[in-house]
Amino acid sequence: MVNIKNPNWKPEPGHVGNLTEEQQKALDELKEEIKKAGAWVEERMDDAMVLRFLRARKWNVANAKTMLLSAEQWRKDFGVDEIMKSFDFKEKEEVDKYYPQFYHKTDAHGRPIYIERLGFLDIKALTACTSLDRQLQRLVYEYEIFLTHRLPYTSLSHHHPVETSCTILDLSNVSLSNFVKVREYVARAAEIGQERYPEVMGRFFIVNAPWVFGAVWGVVKGWLDPVTIGKVRILGSGEREWRVLREEVGGDGWAGECLPESLGVGGRCRCLEYAKSEEGGKKGEWCLGSDAGPWNPPPQKVTVQA
Repeated sequence: MVNIKNPNWKPEPGHVGNLTEEQQKALDELKEEIKKAGAWVEERMDDAMVLRFLRARKWNVANAKTMLLSAEQWRKDFGVDEIMKSFDFKEKEEVDKYYPQFYHKTDAHGRPIYIERLGFLDIKALTACTSLDRQLQRLVYEYEIFLTHRLPYTSLSHHHPVETSCTILDLSNVSLSNFVKVREYVARAAEIGQERYPEVMGRFFIVNAPWVFGAVWGVVKGWLDPVTIGKVRILGSGEREWRVLREEVGGDGWAGECLPESLGVGGRCRCLEYAKSEEGGKKGEWCLGSDAGPWNPPPQKVTVQA
């Protein structure tokens, strides 16, 4: 965790720098238990990481220990270290055409914004260019990069520690059949997020939700714990709903700069500063592939004068 001293910033309760005596005692006890179990990994574990597991298990040390040790065993079984050494998602551009998923700047709280556009799903084309296993490997790779790269750079940029993300799931043009087709992926991704990377999601906005989403949400809720459900806000379509999203992200000014214009919720970003040439600039042309954010500043463009 990046150590940044900002006198105007106060950590949320239950986070580093804002713990009760009981919470501090639980933190110290769990760290000691993990070390006794021979599972402490110095380069990857710190107070912020251990606290995520404690918050996820409502400060029950025994339950948090079980969860953390299970996550460590899963890392070995899933091959996380090997994924980080050698995983090459060569089909990324093709996959993103048929199921767009990307990070794009931050909300006003500094949380990196992660966007998925389920309405663009083309399951036939997706399964032709990748597999479920490789999609899950990509998911885990992105979680690791999020923790080790995106969050530290975002914390430096916003001058205070940032520990969570802001997810936007766009359901425009989604049918019930679309959801059924990715049900297995969504279920396994939800399990990985909750059980292996707990307390990483700060907010989750579902936008442009169609009327049929009520039935879908009834299924999805069964895969989520109450804490995660409490972070979800479901919004429909139209300016009134989109205004709520923009306010939550940081107001019209901030949201206008950080939300892609192509998302259609009132954002204005086209990521032209990431364009590889002066040509183009169509609606949303560069946002999908730019990976825009403090972790990836736009390239410096040199103007050559005659």
